Amino acid sequence: MNPTLTTIGLLCLSNIFMTFAWYGHLKTLGSKPWIIAALVSWGIALFEYLLQVPANRIGYTVMNLGQLKILQEVITLSLFVPFAYFYMKEPLKLDYLWAGLCILGAVYFIFRSEFN
Repeated sequence: MNPTLTTIGLLCLSNIFMTFAWYGHLKTLGSKPWIIAALVSWGIALFEYLLQVPANRIGYTVMNLGQLKILQEVITLSLFVPFAYFYMKEPLKLDYLWAGLCILGAVYFIFRSEFN
């Protein structure tokens, strides 16, 4: 299988777990003590790392470290906005568009040597 596509797929799955580990407790465990939220989040984050570590190892065979990081940021924003809107019931903001455009600029600069 293509290492780039495998990396993207694993990072997407990893990021879903990461987003729920970092922010899901704000909705579901808001009335519980913070230590409970932290322990539940750590449990969820284990699955994030079980996907993220192999994703980065595979990705590093075809991308450099900066490219992997920017790819992760693109995936993070791409998955965070729907999470915020659909799960957390946050309003969509134009700021997400501006942030996305900034990330696209970062993608251009970090991957431009690949296209020359």
